[in-house]
Amino acid sequence: MLQPSSTPLLIVLSAPSGAGKTTLCQQLLIQNPSITRAVTCTTRQRRHGEWDGIDYHFLSTETFQQHIDQRRFLEHAQVFGNAYGTLKSEVLDRLARGSDVLLNIDVQGAEAVRARSLEDPILSKSLVSIFLTPVSLAELEARLRNRGSEPEDVLQQRLSVAREEIAHSVHFDYLLISSSREEDLRRMQSVVDAEKMRSCRVVMPDIL
Repeated sequence: MLQPSSTPLLIVLSAPSGAGKTTLCQQLLIQNPSITRAVTCTTRQRRHGEWDGIDYHFLSTETFQQHIDQRRFLEHAQVFGNAYGTLKSEVLDRLARGSDVLLNIDVQGAEAVRARSLEDPILSKSLVSIFLTPVSLAELEARLRNRGSEPEDVLQQRLSVAREEIAHSVHFDYLLISSSREEDLRRMQSVVDAEKMRSCRVVMPDIL
């Protein structure tokens, strides 16, 4: 029986801080072992329970700048006073090997990847962008307050940035209004499944 092959996906997931994108990414990876996660580089301090090379590549400011100078990043940006970036090797090399890649980045990073895809046919054919957001800013504020990990001024800054990020959601392929964890995962999986079946990505074998 003939089986079609599919172009690998670059699944870019963005969301305001506190929307739950990290949890959603973890659940999607558990449900889809064939998808690999691109590990982001950052200059911020490692938090308790985080592992270098697993949660992030934790870099010094000097090393991060060297990567910029040597054009090693697919995208990079400053977020809340820290630098974040995605190495080309974390994405392009894996796509070239036929692996689906999940990239958890902010709106700035997603826009940079989208711009890069206009010049790169591999990225253009693989890219799927998804924006995750709670149903309202009030709901997002409640989630941030429940975390209890930030002072009031930082929380208000995150809410201000969130307003700007949500305004950019129209540039994403999909808008996922967050509900329960189970429902978010179901919808995310539906997007992945649908994109894998898009005719522009599927290559049928020659029929003699």
